[in-house]
Amino acid sequence: MDKSLIRQIEKIVGKENVLSSREDLICYGYDATNLEALPDLVVFPKAVNEISEILKLANQNQFPVVPRGMGTGFSGGSIPVRGGVVLVMTRFNRVIEIDTENLIAIVEPGVITGDFQKQVEKLGLFYPPDPASQLYCSLGGNVAECAGGPRAIKYGVTKDYVLGLEVVLPTGEVVHTGVKTVKGVVGYDLTKLFVGSEGTLGIITQIILKLIPLPEARKTMMVIFRQVEDAATAVSKIISSKIVPSTLELMDNPSIQCAEDYLNMGLPKDAGALLLIEVDGDQEILPKYVRRIDEITSELNRYEMKIAENEKEAEILWKARKALSPASYRLNPTKIAEDITVPRNQIANFIRKAAKIAEERHLKIINFGHAGDGNLHTSIMIDDKNENERKRAEEGIEEIFKLTVQLGGTLSGEHGVGMTKAPYIDLELSRDAIEVMKKIKRVLDPNNVLNPGKIFNDPLTPSLSPDGERGRVRGKIFKT
Repeated sequence: MDKSLIRQIEKIVGKENVLSSREDLICYGYDATNLEALPDLVVFPKAVNEISEILKLANQNQFPVVPRGMGTGFSGGSIPVRGGVVLVMTRFNRVIEIDTENLIAIVEPGVITGDFQKQVEKLGLFYPPDPASQLYCSLGGNVAECAGGPRAIKYGVTKDYVLGLEVVLPTGEVVHTGVKTVKGVVGYDLTKLFVGSEGTLGIITQIILKLIPLPEARKTMMVIFRQVEDAATAVSKIISSKIVPSTLELMDNPSIQCAEDYLNMGLPKDAGALLLIEVDGDQEILPKYVRRIDEITSELNRYEMKIAENEKEAEILWKARKALSPASYRLNPTKIAEDITVPRNQIANFIRKAAKIAEERHLKIINFGHAGDGNLHTSIMIDDKNENERKRAEEGIEEIFKLTVQLGGTLSGEHGVGMTKAPYIDLELSRDAIEVMKKIKRVLDPNNVLNPGKIFNDPLTPSLSPDGERGRVRGKIFKT
C-alpha cells in the first residue's frame, strides 16, 4: 500500500491504531479455517466517522476493506484475499444500554457474546444465540454470519433477535435500520438484509437486540442408542410430542469413539449415536418433560439414559460433546468442518450416505451437531500434507453437498458461505437468485471495495483449488 495512503489512514484513526509490520499482519490474516492471506494494513477504528472516512478513501483509491471481529469464523469470511485494510472492530466494545422494561439492549459489535449473555442474565434476562465460540466471539461477527448454536431449535438464531442496526455502507454513508419496538413494517426490511451478509454490504457499528425472560430452570439428559436411526427417530418423536427442547444435540458412532478415546468417560464405543437433550422453563413442568422423553426413547432400542440431578452432573454430560473439537484432531491434523442442514427426518439417511462417501474415498469422517434443527457438523479429518488425500476429501465434500441438496437441505446452517463454500452455491441457488444478490452488492458497493471475494465464486479471487475448478484447498497461504 502506498505510504501516502497509510499516512492518511493514520491521520484518521491515530498512528497507534495502525499496524503494518509483517508479524502483525500475519496475526490478522486468518480465521478458524486453515486459510491465510496477508493484508496490507490492520486498522483499529473507534468511531463511526473513522470507518466512514476509510471507506471513502478506499473508493477513491480502489483498495479492499475487510471487517473483522474476533476471527472465529469457519468459512474464511474475514480473510483478506486481495490484501487491503483489515478493519478490526474490537474497540467498538460497549454495552450502551440494557432496557429491562422493553426487553432490548443496544450494543456495539465488539462486545463478546458470552460476556453479554452473563451481563443480561444477572438482570433475569436471556439472550439465547449460543455459538460454540461464544466465550470469545463477538456480537458483530455473530450478526454478520447470522450465528446459531445448540439452542436454535427452541429459540432461533441471531437474526431472530436483531431489531435494528447502525451500518456504514461501502461508500461511506451511515444508515440506521429497524426499530426498538416489537413491530415495525415501514419500508423494506434492511435489517434482515445486513444480518448474514458476511461483511460484504456494510460495516455494523451498533446493534439493537431483543431480549427475553431468563428461563427459571433446566434439566439435562443423555440418551445413548444402539442405532443412529433410533436416535433420529427420537428427535422427530420428541418434537412431535409437543416438547421443544432448548438443546437437542447428536453424536454419531465415530464421534462417540473419538470422544471416548480422548476422555475415557465410559461411553459405549459400539453405540450407534447419542443425544444430549436439555429442556428449560418453569421448575414444575420439567419433570413432566423428562418423563415423556424417557417414555419415547425407551421404545427405540435405547442403550441407556442418564439424567443430571444438578449443574455439576449436567457439565459431566456435556463433557463429551464439548471435547469433540480437540478430540477429533487425534484422527488427523486437519479438519474440513462443514455445517450442512437437512430436514430432521433425513438425519439418519444423511449420516449413513455421508459415511459411505467417506468409506469409498478412504476418508475419516465424524458427524455431530444440532439434530433438533437438522444442522450437522460434518467433519472430514485429513492429513493436509497428503495431496492425494486432500484431493479425495475435496471430491468427497462436493458429493456431500450434492447429497445435502438432494435431501432438501442447505449447504450452511450457521457458518456462512465466505470463501470455502463460494464454489458450491450454485448447487443450492438458481442462477437468477445469485444474480439478484450480485445486483444488490453492486448497488451498495459499486467499486467492490468491501470484503471482496466472498460468497460468490469470484474469478478475481485467488483460486482455492489447484486446478481452478470447483473445490478448495485447506491450508493454502495467499501472499499479497
